[in-house]
Amino acid sequence: MASLFRSALDLMAQYAAYHRDRRNIATHFIGIPLIVFAISALLARAEFTLAGAPMNAAIVLWAVSALWYLTRGNLALGVATAVANGVLTALAMTATHTATTGSWLIIGVGSFVVGWVFQFVGHYYEGRKPAFVDDLVGLLVGPMFVVGEALFMLGWGRALLAEIEKRVGPTHLRDLAHPV
Repeated sequence: MASLFRSALDLMAQYAAYHRDRRNIATHFIGIPLIVFAISALLARAEFTLAGAPMNAAIVLWAVSALWYLTRGNLALGVATAVANGVLTALAMTATHTATTGSWLIIGVGSFVVGWVFQFVGHYYEGRKPAFVDDLVGLLVGPMFVVGEALFMLGWGRALLAEIEKRVGPTHLRDLAHPV
C-alpha cells in the first residue's frame, strides 16, 4: 500500500526501469490510451444519481485517479495526466452513449483487448514482464508515464527527466537510438 503514495519521480523511475526498449515505449503510446478508453467505455454504463446529478462509474474513476495524479508531487505532470485521461473518458462516454449493448461491448472489450495486445507486444520486444506484475500501482503509473514521455518529447520536464535518468539511465523515447 505504501507504494501507492510514492512521488511521481519514484513512480516514474521504477516504471522506466521496465521500459528500456524504444519499441516497447512506442507500443505504450497506443496500448495505454486504448486501455484507459476501454475501461471508461465499460464503466460508463454503470450509471447512478449523485445529489440529483447524473453520474457514472467512469467519471468517478477518472476523478479518483485525477486526485491521485495531482497529489504525486509534480503538479504539471498530474494535471497533464488528469486532462489526458479526462479526454479519453469523455471520448469513451461519447462513443458509447447511444450504443446498443452489443456495440458497447465491442467498443469496450475490443479496445481493451487490442490495448493489451500492444502492451504485451511491447514487452516481448523488451524481454521483460510488465511493471504491474511486480507492483499493481504500475497500472496507474502507465498513463502518467506515457503523458510524461510525450511531454519530454515536447521539451517539457527536463529536470524530471534528468532525475529519472540519474536513477535508471536513458528513458526518453527520442534518446533511445537502439534497443537496450
